[in-house]
Amino acid sequence: MRTAETPESSEERILALWHELGRLYAAAEGGRNRAAMLGFTALLTSGAMVLASGFFIGTGWAGAPASPGTALTAAAVPVVAGFLAGGGLILWERLRNQRRRAPLERALAKEGCDPHRPAQDGLGAYYDAQLILLRSEYEYLRIRGANRTARIFEESFGFTPEDPFETGPLNVAPDTEGMRLLRERWDRRLSMRRAREMEAPALGVREDLAYQLFPREMTVPVELSVRGAYLTISCDLLRRRYGRNPAGRSGLPEGLRARIERDLTEHAALTRRVPPGTPRDITGREARRARSGSR
Repeated sequence: MRTAETPESSEERILALWHELGRLYAAAEGGRNRAAMLGFTALLTSGAMVLASGFFIGTGWAGAPASPGTALTAAAVPVVAGFLAGGGLILWERLRNQRRRAPLERALAKEGCDPHRPAQDGLGAYYDAQLILLRSEYEYLRIRGANRTARIFEESFGFTPEDPFETGPLNVAPDTEGMRLLRERWDRRLSMRRAREMEAPALGVREDLAYQLFPREMTVPVELSVRGAYLTISCDLLRRRYGRNPAGRSGLPEGLRARIERDLTEHAALTRRVPPGTPRDITGREARRARSGSR
């Protein structure tokens, strides 16, 4: 006899669907990189073949000898070959990825979710680390004056400029009380938008390739990559605000200095190097110790 499905199992299935969809969006980014590499390889290979053909069989195939058209035709061959190879792979990867996403999108729609608005019903599918990265991206966009793009983050995730969130240095970390309070704040704002029947913008491949907006499952490699990304933003903002050596700047409050040193140390551990601006005593053994502690 089949038992009624528990709310927990339904939520777990929805969460798994979102994370699988996020994995496919991440694969689309890898496909773009592969296409770029294939196009570059095709350009170099065809260019080498054009040069070799001139040595072995002459240039008559490209036009009249020593004419401007000869050079133009010969130069166009590797460029066209590169575009065709890279563009063809991009198209094939996109169609394949779309076919794989279709059943997941149908399954999410069947569960009452909008597959193009992952945070429409709340932020439950997002881990803290990814939310910190998204909120850091939002802050960086506002500083750069990209307000139109920043509004996508506001309408999709409930972010506001008045959030008690700081980066450069960060004032929150995953799985802390401060992060829990921020989650509640953003969820309340999303709930208010739903109550007012305000729909978030539809998100797709283009938006996810730019900002990784769809939920990601936090495997160890993904979490390290996400942490490295939001710490990179934080360290960049640190140097914009406090100079090349922010930890060595005098007159900073002790709490702020501690946060600066924490961000610089963690970033050094994740990138396996000591970046400019890291205190001089955080080198060698300390950096290795920080790396081992972050795993």
